[in-house]
Amino acid sequence: MKRVAVVLACVTLVASLLTGALVWQLSRAPHPKHPEISAYTREQLVRVGPYRYCDVFVITNCDIPKTVGTLVVNWRDPIQLSVPPAIARAPWVLIRAYEGDGEPAVSEFRPNATLAVTIPTVDPRRGRLTGIAVQLPTLVRDEQNNEFPWPHAEWSIATVWP
Repeated sequence: MKRVAVVLACVTLVASLLTGALVWQLSRAPHPKHPEISAYTREQLVRVGPYRYCDVFVITNCDIPKTVGTLVVNWRDPIQLSVPPAIARAPWVLIRAYEGDGEPAVSEFRPNATLAVTIPTVDPRRGRLTGIAVQLPTLVRDEQNNEFPWPHAEWSIATVWP
């Protein structure tokens, strides 16, 4: 009888230790509340949560953490931008801002079209890249019944030049 009690005590102890280790491991890296984008250049990787994330059905119900990632860039190495399937499943927009007062460059992507985009850090006409943004548009209607796209979510990465 003593032998069974000792074995049960050992099994209970090992199970408790394994459960504690599992809880510790899962609590170390909590999953983000919203999707994150990532950008890579020159051995730097940045993962960024949204600057703003609104409910698609109630566009005024927003979480606004104002998260902005940064990457140190140069003229040689492009940026590799990656979006997760949660973003790529919908139509999404890439906005590239450049030095000066010129209009930003805007690229629109269809649902399930791409998960990654290579972005040169210098545009021959616009100059140096100062930042990028990813947006998820949704159609909204104003008081005059006009329908137009409005970003319900946005991610932002600023570039830093040495």
